[in-house]
Amino acid sequence: MAPDVTLTRVGYGAMQLAGPHVFGPPADHDQAIAVLREVVALGITHIDTSDFYGPHVTNRIIKEALHPYPEDLRIVTKVGARRDAQGGWPTARTPDELRRAVHENLENLGLDKLDVVNLRVGGLDAPEPGSLAEPFGALAEMAQEGLIDHLGVSTVSPEQIAEAQSIAPVVCVQNFYNIAHRVDDALIDSLAQQGIAYVPYFPLGGFTPLQSDTLSAVAAELHFPPMAVALAWLLQRSPNILLIPGTSSVAHLRDNVRGAALTLPADALETLDAIAG
Repeated sequence: MAPDVTLTRVGYGAMQLAGPHVFGPPADHDQAIAVLREVVALGITHIDTSDFYGPHVTNRIIKEALHPYPEDLRIVTKVGARRDAQGGWPTARTPDELRRAVHENLENLGLDKLDVVNLRVGGLDAPEPGSLAEPFGALAEMAQEGLIDHLGVSTVSPEQIAEAQSIAPVVCVQNFYNIAHRVDDALIDSLAQQGIAYVPYFPLGGFTPLQSDTLSAVAAELHFPPMAVALAWLLQRSPNILLIPGTSSVAHLRDNVRGAALTLPADALETLDAIAG
């Protein structure tokens, strides 16, 4: 991701550790702790989180389960939204709101500095037009103050990425992308040429899990679960793709890691490439 940040390509997305709709505490707190400890036991060195998951819930569980953190573990967080009393996701991108969010992430994770902070810019699953200069500039200022090591952007257009790069280096981009949703194909190739990581969120479909007869048929031929095949396809799509599949189950976590180790044969890749049309 950056010269001083080496990550396993298969990471872990912690969003599902919070309660239903990513709001409130988990139904099984002990299971959430067990999942995080299994993440480390499996050798995963990349956890993706945010203090607006819960809110505050997920980060506090991460701290409870893993602090003091393994030396090679990198925690990537995001700012730019908050939660309201109804569980909504209103934007929170003023300089004051971003500074508060960074300090809340530091406090709830038990850190003095954040490894990577992504600025969430667009909506739930697509970029929205507009300048990110003010909020990204505010994060760049906090990086200069020593609160953040590296910066990334989330749910952004190529134009917004270029604008961010004119302010400070961008080490990663998090956008909605999976085997059935491939709007960012050209962007992924461009970022790969620049040495910038692309981290697809909802790699397994998110709130609406992937469903494809083609995916299921290929998976059956390979004797792997369809979701494992979908993850393996992403890893073979481009070398700059890092995965952050989420789960609240130790068994599903192990399945995800096993599946990501699968090397898809050429004929399977050709068939799967046709899913997005």
